[in-house]
Amino acid sequence: MFQQTIASRIDFYGVGVHSGLPVRLALLPAETDTGIVFHLAGADGLVHEIPAISSNSAPTDLSTVVGDLKGSHVSTIEHLMAALYAMGVDNVVVRIDAKETPILDGCAAEYVRGIAEAGVVSQVAKRRYLRILKPVCVELKEARAEYRPYAGTRFEIEIDFDNAAIGRQSYRADLTAARFTKDLVRARTFGFMADVERLWAAGYALGSSLENSVVLSDDGRVVNPEGLRFEDEFVRHKALDAVGDQALAGVRILGCYRSYRGGHRLNALALKALLADRKAYEIVEMPSRRVDPVRHAPLVAVAAPAYGPQVL
Repeated sequence: MFQQTIASRIDFYGVGVHSGLPVRLALLPAETDTGIVFHLAGADGLVHEIPAISSNSAPTDLSTVVGDLKGSHVSTIEHLMAALYAMGVDNVVVRIDAKETPILDGCAAEYVRGIAEAGVVSQVAKRRYLRILKPVCVELKEARAEYRPYAGTRFEIEIDFDNAAIGRQSYRADLTAARFTKDLVRARTFGFMADVERLWAAGYALGSSLENSVVLSDDGRVVNPEGLRFEDEFVRHKALDAVGDQALAGVRILGCYRSYRGGHRLNALALKALLADRKAYEIVEMPSRRVDPVRHAPLVAVAAPAYGPQVL
């Protein structure tokens, strides 16, 4: 019910999955109402502040990006954002020396491990939530995404690939830190050998390897010698990505997010459509006092700030 930040600095080192360049990233405790803010050390010697919010995001198919694609930006933030969101971290400064977060082992496990080891501390300001009041739906070719009212935070993700190793898979669950850690945190990003040369020629996937990605051959086999971590690892990773992409609301969402054949672009378009419809949601906060030993009092509606719900 109160905002939270991390108890101490956390450092990560790795390479960007698309750039292939080395990256140093540090999470720093932040004051209340800061939200998640990237501090990018630019080549000009300046530190560029980039808030991780929907209005500041640029939808792409391959990753989630915040900032100016032609200038200061940070890409592939979805795994980090998912870890912060699921672990209940509202306020943190992300200090980074490159335009892409480190891919680490292709999932959110190392980020969650670092947050758990550092610890999360409660702050004095109450946390605000975005509660879905009516359905909001978007479509993109054969893909579809929808928000629906729900008494909690729920994800229902379905994928359908014309590939023997994937096929049609679905994942449905309420989001909690325990559920995220058990079900999603180790699900890795994946790609296809057939796309490798095209991606390399376009300057992408230069840091991808069997150490950080599940790779599928042209005949539908998993190339990684250790195989899959879950039988349905593919949809679990799509669910992990969806959690990170929805974190760009800037506040926690109370509702159900459903997607079919979705990805980063669809996730971003759905969130922008939700935030554009002020009749589709309200901003609420959790009362700090209980009315009985078991149940919390109902959520209380509060006035939304003039700039919308994207900043805590």
